[in-house]
Amino acid sequence: MCKCSKFRDDKLHHECGVLGIYGVEDAAGLAYYGLHALQHRGQQGCGIVSVAPDGQFHRVKGDGLVSEVFNEQRLAKLPGKMAIGHVRYSNAGCKGTENIQPFLFHHNSGDFAMANNGQIVNYNQLRQELEDKGSLFQSSSDAEVL
Repeated sequence: MCKCSKFRDDKLHHECGVLGIYGVEDAAGLAYYGLHALQHRGQQGCGIVSVAPDGQFHRVKGDGLVSEVFNEQRLAKLPGKMAIGHVRYSNAGCKGTENIQPFLFHHNSGDFAMANNGQIVNYNQLRQELEDKGSLFQSSSDAEVL
């Protein structure tokens, strides 16, 4: 479990960038340009999740800049008129591709994706409570407890 905190000093801190696209042909292509515009918000990694017309979720994510992670072939794997995107500003000690958002979850009620920008102040307590009840986590990101 990552126990790092972004705000241990009085310096200016940047946050991640999050965006959503709905009802547009090639939503992932538009999300790519949106993430490029948000690149100043985070350079450690990025990702896009799209929802295809058949309801299937598709995700591409990776370490690095938007222009390094995405190309035409990778964007072609993201069909649909809905997409969410995220550029990551990582915290010391919390790096890793498993922490790159958007997260994609498979639940008995159906699949869903989410991206978050912010800090959940009682993250450690919430995570412990959820783990005690049997929850399994795939990352050390505080967003996963949502």
